[in-house]
Amino acid sequence: MTATALAAKVGLTVAPCHRRLKELEARGVLTGYRAVVDPAAVGLGFQALVFVTLKDRQNMLTFEQEVERIEQIVEANRLFGEPDFLLKVIAEDLPAYQRFYDEVLVRLPGVEKLNSTIVMKSLKDGGALPL
Repeated sequence: MTATALAAKVGLTVAPCHRRLKELEARGVLTGYRAVVDPAAVGLGFQALVFVTLKDRQNMLTFEQEVERIEQIVEANRLFGEPDFLLKVIAEDLPAYQRFYDEVLVRLPGVEKLNSTIVMKSLKDGGALPL
């Protein structure tokens, strides 16, 4: 949404709206902007959720750093209890995911167990905060 459209929506003129956006950015409330791309439209129509259990906590930081750098992992959450992590992986298709699993996921530091489930349909993705 443009600043002009946002200003109209919230009942401000453009200048104060723009100033408030800049203040929110400076305070770290707004952390960035992004385009929302349909994965299937760019050949990435396969998604899997991967539950990861680590052998021990010694590799936790290294595991997290590795996960952050891997582009095919589009979401990653550290969980309480077991499993330790939930990863959302995107790929072209099942064979591409299988290669990624065999060549990347199983080699992540400290991995003891992986459990994948295939996403059948995304109902709500990247939802807005309930503000």
